[in-house]
Amino acid sequence: MLRLPHTHAVRTLNRDGRLLFTTRAVRMFAYGALSVVLALYLAQIGLSGEQIGLLITATLVGDAVISLLIAGVADRMGRKQMLLLGAGLMIFAGAVFALTSNIVFLALAAIIGTISPSDKEVGPFLSIEQAILPQTAPDEHRTTIFAWYNLAGSFATALGALCSGGLVSILQTSGVRPLESYRVVIIGYTLLGVLLALRFLALSPQAEVQPAMQAHGGQSDAGPHRLLRSSGFFGLHRSRNVVLRLAGLFMLDAFAGGLVIQSLIAYWFYLRYGVEPALLGGIFFAANILAGFSALVAARLAARFGLINTMVWTHIPSNVLLILVPLMPTLPLAIVVLLARFSISQMDVPTRQSYTMAVVDPDERSAAAGITTVARTAAGAVAPVLTGALIGISLLAAPFIISGGLKIVYDLALYRSFQAVKPPEETQGTVVP
Repeated sequence: MLRLPHTHAVRTLNRDGRLLFTTRAVRMFAYGALSVVLALYLAQIGLSGEQIGLLITATLVGDAVISLLIAGVADRMGRKQMLLLGAGLMIFAGAVFALTSNIVFLALAAIIGTISPSDKEVGPFLSIEQAILPQTAPDEHRTTIFAWYNLAGSFATALGALCSGGLVSILQTSGVRPLESYRVVIIGYTLLGVLLALRFLALSPQAEVQPAMQAHGGQSDAGPHRLLRSSGFFGLHRSRNVVLRLAGLFMLDAFAGGLVIQSLIAYWFYLRYGVEPALLGGIFFAANILAGFSALVAARLAARFGLINTMVWTHIPSNVLLILVPLMPTLPLAIVVLLARFSISQMDVPTRQSYTMAVVDPDERSAAAGITTVARTAAGAVAPVLTGALIGISLLAAPFIISGGLKIVYDLALYRSFQAVKPPEETQGTVVP
């Protein structure tokens, strides 16, 4: 029987590492809370299913562009400053969504700001935090640290979904109109953006790229060598080909995932079964708790079987379950299959993050994380339009089936392309759970 990773890996984190765990939790609580009500809010202000899909796409496209611009320069301009800029964009978007129902202003805020339509990361935060985390603990604990980091995010997302659904239900029971009850959650999202900015202010200079990272083998970072290293493709140099190949595969996975993001799954349950916000919050609370533990178990599996094997062979069964969700004849069965899917769905996340950081040079980490994250965001941004269109013509099962099938194609392509490319700890035999 697999044991969960030891907590001693987390105890090796320095102050910046522990701080990033709190920023992850604050942010994902906000995302979880918003994901339950966002599509319902947009429907309340009169948007159709197609328009909701288009607005969510605009949100994700804007986040992709902003993320690429910010993460691509973070290692040179300062990671802390770029994280603060991202928090400012989150506050801006939340404030606009809370203050107006005008579709034009909402679209502008969606494109320029940082608003999350799902339980997944948006904006530049994850890319930059992924680059900092390997500097906050020993290399042999990297995958385990990413597992705990994702667990913290999943727990926070789950709690945010539960609180959001419960709060909306209480407000509506007290006589508050649905539209206003959803707006309260959006105001909360904005205030959490302020808290996130305050936490980023506490990061130390050690979160930045250190001089020893600017060159291989401890060489000096002075002179023309540094100029050469910082002038690559969006911050990449030696690792460009690997990162671009990974990014291409991650785009396929993200497009498939974008068909069934959490706000659209919530909307699907509402349309198919008439599920109320309180139950939706409970469903996604349980789903994200299970997802968090699946990410944690992934570190043990990776230590035994390797990062690529764990990414692929845990993801395929998850995608089969995803296909089965809309084929269930009753609401309880649909919920059970969805929760079963979430119980193994996130094992590829910390392993994917750890693998990407392991196969690039330290001074390419922000750029690599940024490009792969943006590739995922951009591809995922297109998908909600398709889901909205399918829902609009009452093909409610189609997004789940298409998503699961494409994800299986991604898994097999990833295994074929990268099974022979090992991270350092697997080639040196020093994997520590």
